[in-house]
Amino acid sequence: MNGRTLLAIAFTGALATAGGLLLARPPATPEPASLTAAQVAQAKATTAPAKVQTAVAPAPKPDERFVIKRILPISGPIKYGEWHWDDANVPAGPIVITVDLEARVISVFKGGYEIGAAAVLLGTQDKPTPIGVFPITQKKRHHVSNLYDAEMPYMQRLTDDGVALHASKVEWGYASHGCIGMPEPFAAKVFAQTKVGDRVFITRGKSVGMGDSLVAS
Repeated sequence: MNGRTLLAIAFTGALATAGGLLLARPPATPEPASLTAAQVAQAKATTAPAKVQTAVAPAPKPDERFVIKRILPISGPIKYGEWHWDDANVPAGPIVITVDLEARVISVFKGGYEIGAAAVLLGTQDKPTPIGVFPITQKKRHHVSNLYDAEMPYMQRLTDDGVALHASKVEWGYASHGCIGMPEPFAAKVFAQTKVGDRVFITRGKSVGMGDSLVAS
């Protein structure tokens, strides 16, 4: 803050007013010459303005339904065509799907427990898979693309221009037109778990771990 200098004007007499005399300031009360240190301290304590403490609101706790509680024990990178699934004894909870474009991996979480993971096909430089948060807007078990006349089993639409989750031949050298292609057995399991409105988080190289919130990632 820039300091500002206040100039005080000393008045030595009285100011004339319409109603009489107005003193420039009240006359000072002479201070006794024999105050003890204790008396001075007491006087300061009683005259000092009280300190106002500003209450700091505690940070909101993350929704436990979306906090990661388990990661599937998968050793090494997931290879093309490989997928993992384990939803045994996992309690009911909301489904959240994450896709990492850098790792080329999809993960499915139920109530914060990872129940599935697989390598996926992604778009090309000309037709990239978009980054962002996308709710599932449509589900169709048997679907044929009206743009490319290609079968898209277990289709789950993410964007109005045709990007979707669907079963595909996930092999090295293949790519999609922006969609997220999954091995068909895995796609069937994902399809059975999700509902319209469930969210898919597509990121590039962003990692999360135990105790992190999925919806804040």
